[in-house]
Amino acid sequence: MTTRFKKNRGLRGHVSAGRGRIGKHRKHPGGCGNAGGQHHHRINFDKYHPGYFGKVGMRNFHLIKHGKVCPIINVERLWSLVSEQTRTYYKEKTDKAPVIDVMKAGYMKVLGKGQLPEQPVIVKARYFTKEAEEKIKAAGGVCVLCA
Repeated sequence: MTTRFKKNRGLRGHVSAGRGRIGKHRKHPGGCGNAGGQHHHRINFDKYHPGYFGKVGMRNFHLIKHGKVCPIINVERLWSLVSEQTRTYYKEKTDKAPVIDVMKAGYMKVLGKGQLPEQPVIVKARYFTKEAEEKIKAAGGVCVLCA
């Protein structure tokens, strides 16, 4: 905003510039920022920011953020990890089965959602659910656990 539009232009010549004679305009009479949240500004903090102060829960000292990460893939998507020509190749060669390494694709756990084509397959993963294991074995496949 340009100077000529500022409030102070109209207040020139008036002693306290609209701030009152008695109270005086001092710098930060209530303290800067969040000062006094537990003291003289307590009502405001309790009313408009309940739960701002204090702690909740237990502390975890050596928190490993990615420790509980376990990417999943469903049985119905297993064949999408290998090419279509691999699937057709092994459809005719029933004596051999393709190895689908789920870990290489960035997954750890195989879940049992969906249908699996009646074609044997060797699946390598870190975890299998019961349902996934049943479906893979029903198709004539094998579940291989790898660390």
